Amino acid sequence: MSTGYQIYDQYKMHYLTPTIVDWVDVFSRKSYRDIVIESLNHCITEKSLKVYGYVIMTNHIHLIVASSNGTLSNTIRDFKKFTAHAIIEAIKHEPESRREWILHRFEWNAGQHKRNSDNQVWTHENHPIEITSREFFTQKLNYIHQNPVRAGWVEREEDYIYSSAKALYENIPGLLPLSYWDD
Repeated sequence: MSTGYQIYDQYKMHYLTPTIVDWVDVFSRKSYRDIVIESLNHCITEKSLKVYGYVIMTNHIHLIVASSNGTLSNTIRDFKKFTAHAIIEAIKHEPESRREWILHRFEWNAGQHKRNSDNQVWTHENHPIEITSREFFTQKLNYIHQNPVRAGWVEREEDYIYSSAKALYENIPGLLPLSYWDD
């Protein structure tokens, strides 16, 4: 069993990068990004998840999160399980030009691991890194918010809607209620 990249203290703030298998760009579609937002909102209100920063890219998300009830690993597991199911259902029932290809990738990846069922949407790794200082927090938050700028989607971090930048830097409510360093 791996000893790196694990959440040891379930209460501490962590930087995570959940990634879609084979880097399939499912989040190029708004409806799939909205599934992530709805699920994160549920985790905030019902599972005591604290979100400090986030961005949704085409095939991965970056999060800075903590759990006020000490169940961070379980919450992230449940989030990934729910979103995987919801994304697959959306792919099956909404207009999707890449339906067969995406579902084939998810089915193929499931067959590569004993712990999967019919589909694997997310990789098993989240690469959690514990946030140990205000400086490290700021570094990761800046990295998260710069992703859409580096991708060439927006000129300013605050202009990308699926990010915490606007809420944090312009104090304008975004898609998720955020926690702050001093919470």
